[in-house]
Amino acid sequence: MGEAADIVTRFRIYLIDPAILIVFAVGFFFFVFGLVEFLWKLNEGGDNKEGKQHMIWGIVGMLIMVSVYGILSLVTNTFGIDLQNPNAGTIPNVNVGQGFR
Repeated sequence: MGEAADIVTRFRIYLIDPAILIVFAVGFFFFVFGLVEFLWKLNEGGDNKEGKQHMIWGIVGMLIMVSVYGILSLVTNTFGIDLQNPNAGTIPNVNVGQGFR
């Protein structure tokens, strides 16, 4: 069981966490880009519809990533999974013959 927990922990550390961070950063970038585009077109008096769309999709992307992180936290806390310490749920080996020291 320890090997499976170790694989899941490594999968989360090296794949899931960076993917969430990258997608959140892309969503934030789209929001800021849309805001700059909206304000730029506002000064020129042009159509700022595209800037609004970028801001909306940026916010949607960030909300999705926050939701994914929340769902992962909910599942790990509900089932008592400790992804930081994969050996937390295992029983330590105790040598009964030597007693406690």
